[in-house]
Amino acid sequence: MRNTELFDRAQLTTPGGVNSPVRAFRSVGGTPRFIKRAEGPYFWDAEDTRYIDYIGSWGPAIVGHAHPEVVQAVQTAASMGLSFGAPTEGEILMAEEICKLVPSIEQVRLVSSGTEATMSALRLARGATGRDKIIKFEGCYHGHADALLVKAGSGLLTLGNPSSSGVPADFTKHTLVLDYNNTQQLEDTFSSIGDQIACIIVEPVAGNMNLIKATPEFLQTMRRLCTQYGAILIFDEVMCGFRVALGGAQSLYNIKPDLTALGKVIGGGLPVAAFGGRADLMAHMAPLGGVYQAGTLSGNPVAVAAGLTTLKLIQAPGFYENLGAQTSKLAQGMTALAKQAGVSFCADSIGGMFGLYFANQVPSTFAAMMQTDKDQFNRLFHLMLDGGVYLAPSAFEAGFVSAQHDDAIIAATRDVARHAFAQLAA
Repeated sequence: MRNTELFDRAQLTTPGGVNSPVRAFRSVGGTPRFIKRAEGPYFWDAEDTRYIDYIGSWGPAIVGHAHPEVVQAVQTAASMGLSFGAPTEGEILMAEEICKLVPSIEQVRLVSSGTEATMSALRLARGATGRDKIIKFEGCYHGHADALLVKAGSGLLTLGNPSSSGVPADFTKHTLVLDYNNTQQLEDTFSSIGDQIACIIVEPVAGNMNLIKATPEFLQTMRRLCTQYGAILIFDEVMCGFRVALGGAQSLYNIKPDLTALGKVIGGGLPVAAFGGRADLMAHMAPLGGVYQAGTLSGNPVAVAAGLTTLKLIQAPGFYENLGAQTSKLAQGMTALAKQAGVSFCADSIGGMFGLYFANQVPSTFAAMMQTDKDQFNRLFHLMLDGGVYLAPSAFEAGFVSAQHDDAIIAATRDVARHAFAQLAA
């Protein structure tokens, strides 16, 4: 009962007993597992139950948990001091590495969270263009900044409505929410108010309405329209950056955004995020320009050490080929098992990310994702959990594979899935 006891205790001092909502298992039901240690592709809960982990700290654990080189880098950095509030060489090395690996980024600013990165990129876009309106897409999540906690209005140009209590409508009145993968809406919106739009922010590979890939036409259209109307194109690659490819999703689509937000993998499990892009845009940032952003722990030396080491490890020859192959084996294997059992199910993957859907075909829009069978997913989640496989505790979250998920791990996962689908079909 240790997990239950911890959850009961946590709820006395922490809202909902967790420090991030999805951890509460509210979507799937049941008691959250309280994790006490992790190694490679596994973690162990408070009752010493071992799970094959497919969330990987929601993406950062791309080289596996507690990788010896990452741990050593953190220990070495920590022994020299935890934080200075002054520049370090490590920050330069991190910036140089990011600029080398993501060609669209000429200059970069380090921050501590993905929310900070996207919020700051939006502020920069507005400051550089002198415009207020921004475009985001239904189902894309860009952190919990007020202007981005928005749901769609009732019509094409209806302003978005706050999707969280505590966010005044005035904070979201300049945010337009369009349909993901709908190029015609983009064309119509820019035709109507293109000279008022500061920027588009988009996940080129969405991971918070489950895994949904942008179509090439969708991203190409927004690149063309932003260029034509002088708006800034922001790729939010906090989740997919270095997860789907070494150069991020933008390298797969061969599209160059003006600004990019990064996070998760670049911290290797510690809090590091970044935003960067064209040098002329970044010149608007204080202390050079009038767009203000600051952070006491930005570029924290211990976190940077973890991130730099992770970025080194993922550049090993064949790293992404192997990661993509293992993730594809998982997705294809689970699809085949569901088909054998007669369960309506499909899966998709890209790089080290995957999505599981109780539907006849992979969804390409938020609306299509909402039509999938979420009750069936919840049953699958608990059947897999009972078998020692930890999936994302929500039908609307992507999953993640690490370099430590070898053939034996994938096979073990399929064995659990075979039993689970048989139960679902019964």
